[in-house]
Amino acid sequence: MSSATEATATATATGVRTGADDLVAALQELGVEIAFGLPGVHNLALWEAAAAAGLRLVGVRHEQTAVYAADGYARATGRLGVAVVTTGPGAANTLGATGEAMASGAPVLVVATDIPTTLRRPGVHRGVLHETRDQGAMFAPVTKAAVTCQESGQLGAETLRCGVLALTAATGPVYLGVPTDLLTDPVDGTRPTAPEPLPPATAPQPDVARAVELLTAARRPLIWAGGGALRSGAGEVLGRLAEQLAAPVVTTYNGRGVLPPDHPCLVPGPAHVPEIGALWDDADLVIAVGSDLDGMTTQNWAMPQPPTLLAVNVDAADANKNYPADLTLVGDATAVVGQLLAGTPPRDGLPELRERLAGLGQRVRALVAAEDPQAAQLLDVLARVAPDGLLLADMCIAGYWVAAFGRVPGPRRFAFPMGWGTLGYAFPAALGAALAGQGRALALVGDGGFLFACGELAAVAQEQPPLTVVIVDDGGYGMLRFDQVHSGAPTRGVDLATPDFVALARSFGVPADAVDGFGSEFEDRLTAALGATGPNVLVVQAALTPPPSTSPRWYRRQAQR
Repeated sequence: MSSATEATATATATGVRTGADDLVAALQELGVEIAFGLPGVHNLALWEAAAAAGLRLVGVRHEQTAVYAADGYARATGRLGVAVVTTGPGAANTLGATGEAMASGAPVLVVATDIPTTLRRPGVHRGVLHETRDQGAMFAPVTKAAVTCQESGQLGAETLRCGVLALTAATGPVYLGVPTDLLTDPVDGTRPTAPEPLPPATAPQPDVARAVELLTAARRPLIWAGGGALRSGAGEVLGRLAEQLAAPVVTTYNGRGVLPPDHPCLVPGPAHVPEIGALWDDADLVIAVGSDLDGMTTQNWAMPQPPTLLAVNVDAADANKNYPADLTLVGDATAVVGQLLAGTPPRDGLPELRERLAGLGQRVRALVAAEDPQAAQLLDVLARVAPDGLLLADMCIAGYWVAAFGRVPGPRRFAFPMGWGTLGYAFPAALGAALAGQGRALALVGDGGFLFACGELAAVAQEQPPLTVVIVDDGGYGMLRFDQVHSGAPTRGVDLATPDFVALARSFGVPADAVDGFGSEFEDRLTAALGATGPNVLVVQAALTPPPSTSPRWYRRQAQR
C-alpha cells in the first residue's frame, strides 16, 4: 500500500477530515456525480475520498481520454466535466484534449496532482519523481485559468472557484494543480458552499434600442448562430426571433442543433455550399449570435465583411477579432436575444422563406447524392435509425459529412471537435457522453482515429455504457490521403496497417460485427446495435470522398486562385 493510500485509510478510520475529502465535497457541491481519471501514486488519496463520498470515478486507460470523456459528458449535459490525473507526464498527457475543450467551450475541470510541497524548492528543478519546472504553466495556453493550490485548507474553496469559472460563460476548461501532500493533510473549519449563480447578463438598453433599429431597417437579415448560442440555451428565443424577422439561420459546427431540424428558418447545410454561402453574401444585416466567426466556418475569412454586422456575445473582443461588428451587444445569448425579440416588430415573409429553404434543402440533398452516393446513404440511415440520438463524430471523412449535412435533433445531441480539430476525440468523448444519462451514444470514427484510444475498449468493457461505436475503415488516414492525391504528391504515411477491429473488440469482451458499405445490411446491423443495452462495435468497410466543407474543397479558396 502506498503512503498516500495508507494516510487516507488512516484518516478515514480515525474520522480525520483531509484535503482530499474537501476537494471531493466541493465537486459534489458543484453537482458533480461522475468524474473520469487515471490513478497514479500521487493522486490515490482522491480515489479513496471519492469512494468514501459516493462520487463515481471512472477509470480510463490514458489521461488524454479522461479529459475527452469529461468533455463529452459536459457537452451532453451542460454540467461540469471533471478529469482527475496524476503528476508530470500524467498531467502533460491531457493537454491535447484540454485544448479541444478550450476551443469548443466545454466546461471541464482538470484536477492534476503535483509533487509534494515539502520537496519543492522555488526556482530549482530537483528531479523529484514526475517533477516539472512549472506544471501549471503548461496549461496556460489551453485553459481559462491555471490555478495551483498552496494550502490544504484552501482545497475546497479553490475547487469551487475553478469549477464555477469553468461553468461561467464563456465556458471552458480550468486547471487545478494540487501538491500531493495537501490531499492527506488534515483540515478543519466550515466547508465552503458554491455561490448562487448570477442572473444571465443582459445588454444595456440603449445598445438594444440601436440594435432594434438595425433589425427593423434590414431587408435581408441573416442569423449566424454559433456554439455560444447553443451553450446558452438560446434556441427557443433564437427561433422565435428568426421567425419574427423571416431570417434564415446558419449554424456553425458547434451551433448544430440549436434549432430543431424542422424549424422553418433553419438553413439545411453549411456556408461551404455556394448556394448557402450566397445567403451571407446577399444579406444586408448579419446577426452573429455566440460566434467568433472562426476560420473553419468562414473558409479562413474569405467571406466578405457584411454591410452591417450585429454581434451578440459574452465577450466583445471575441466577437470582433475576425469581423469587426458595427454594434456589439455584450451579454448572455438567451437574455440578449430575448431583449431583441421583445423590441422587434414582426415582418412578413416567413411562408416565402420556408418555401425557399425547402427548395434549398432539396438541392443540398441532391448535391450530397451527386458528390458521394455512399455519404448520402450514411446520412439517410442515421436520420432513420437514430433520429433522436446522441452522436459524436470524429475528424474523419464520415464525420465531416455528418457534421456538415447530418440531421441533428436538438441541442447537445451532437459533438464534433471543431474546435481544435483533435483526431481521436469521438470514441473517448462518447464514453463520457454515454455515462451522462442522456440516452445511448453513437460514436462515428475512422480507423486511424479509433486507434488513438482503442485501449478504452477496456474501460467500455468494464463500465458497460450504452454506447455504439461505428468504425469506418478505409485503410488509413483517408482525409490526408485525399490531400496528398489532390495536391499531386505521393501518398506517404497515410496507408496504414490496421487490425481486425471485430476481433480486437471481441478480445475485450465487447460485441462487434462488420459490414461492407452503408446499404441495407448496414442499416439492419446498426438498428440492432442501437437497440442493445450494453456497448458494441460495428465496422464498416467504405471509402468516402471528402465533402465540400473540408478545406481542400472550399469554393471561396478555389475562386481566389
